[in-house]
Amino acid sequence: MSSLSSRRRSARGFTLVELMIVVAVVAILASIAYPSYNDAVRKSRRGQAKADLLEVAQMAERFRTVNGTYAGFTVPTTKANSPSTGTARYTVAVSNATAAGYTLTATPVSGAGQERDAKCLALTLTQSGAKSATGSDPSVCW
Repeated sequence: MSSLSSRRRSARGFTLVELMIVVAVVAILASIAYPSYNDAVRKSRRGQAKADLLEVAQMAERFRTVNGTYAGFTVPTTKANSPSTGTARYTVAVSNATAAGYTLTATPVSGAGQERDAKCLALTLTQSGAKSATGSDPSVCW
């Protein structure tokens, strides 16, 4: 009879209290990890937009080498969105394209999730290499 009662004790499983403690710990960890994950995703998308801005800047320099001016330079349609394949998170546009310079801007696409990146909204690059951004903390953008 003692072996039967010891088997019952060893096969008890988890109590409801133990299970609720585990669920609470997992919920706390998830509430910390999920925002950090989202921040890392936004940062990687921002990195892709910066790389695309630099690539378009190289195209502008090639255009100037051939034509002697930045006037008339436009962003190719294949580079108008960042990333160029998949869901666009930024739109890349050129403004103030004159004989002496230009300004490239990567602006978050509304509804794509990147507009929630309050630290860095629009990223800007000029022909002189000057980098700037709008947002709550533009010093971390570039």
